[in-house]
Amino acid sequence: MRFENQPESGNIEDRRGSGSPQRGMINPFGGMRLPGGRGGMGLGGLVLLLVVGYFMGINPLHLLTGTGGSPGIAAESEGPVHSSPGEDALKSFVAKVLATTETCWHDVFQQKFNRTYEEPTLVLFREGVRSACGEAASSMGPFYCPGDHKVYIDLSFLDEMARTLSAGGDFAQAYVIAHEVGHHVQNLLGTSRKVQALHGRVGEAEYNRASVQLELQADYFAGVWAHYVKHRMQGRTELEIGDFEEAIRAAQAIGDDTLQRRSTGRVVPEKFTHGTSAQRVKWFRLGFETGDPTARDPFKEEK
Repeated sequence: MRFENQPESGNIEDRRGSGSPQRGMINPFGGMRLPGGRGGMGLGGLVLLLVVGYFMGINPLHLLTGTGGSPGIAAESEGPVHSSPGEDALKSFVAKVLATTETCWHDVFQQKFNRTYEEPTLVLFREGVRSACGEAASSMGPFYCPGDHKVYIDLSFLDEMARTLSAGGDFAQAYVIAHEVGHHVQNLLGTSRKVQALHGRVGEAEYNRASVQLELQADYFAGVWAHYVKHRMQGRTELEIGDFEEAIRAAQAIGDDTLQRRSTGRVVPEKFTHGTSAQRVKWFRLGFETGDPTARDPFKEEK
């Protein structure tokens, strides 16, 4: 993925110099999983709260609020940001990718929904962070908090993707960011709240199915973004040979079946809450092919 004249987003909040949270409670939403990543924990899809809970079959969607936050959480202590040249380059890359999502969704929201897109903020952190959804460790991976409309990411995760998932490459990294922004789009459209409202009203199997559909839609929205970058942003960005395959490999690597097999040696379909590798690839590809967030809908098609 090449950026010719793409400016960086101004919606970057750098907390890498902040002190890490001291409490052990981890309750943000969204993210990407690693099978036994740093700290021995995986990293989750949109509704992942704790990977321990994930593999025990505990669905964390009941904690998804979409509004408000956790009271009594003090801000991290601020300090100087010590950054290597490699991190500086990665921060710039992330800021440019975020800017492409802003351009994409501003246009799409106006054209498809006749409304103004509200841009999320992307927070950079190390080791741990506090959000309106609670406290999270880096081992959770990137996540989106609906309570403050922010995406959180530890830059080291992007490097670890290649080592742990064999899903390296700059477009795979961009897919991660676009996926989290897809969660933000769901929050703006009210889809997340509709799924959350099912909690306590339906059985576990139906609830898990809604979780999968929610996650697949975030992948679909990431594909819509990829379509926009390819066809609508010539002169600012350029997709190179192999870019699309990088994103496909990343989508394959984070499927429920693949991660369960890597972590436990067995696959338990009734515990799926994020979608199989084949499903995740399918919906990213459909988004890329249509470029239209309303053309296909996993909530109607993945029964």
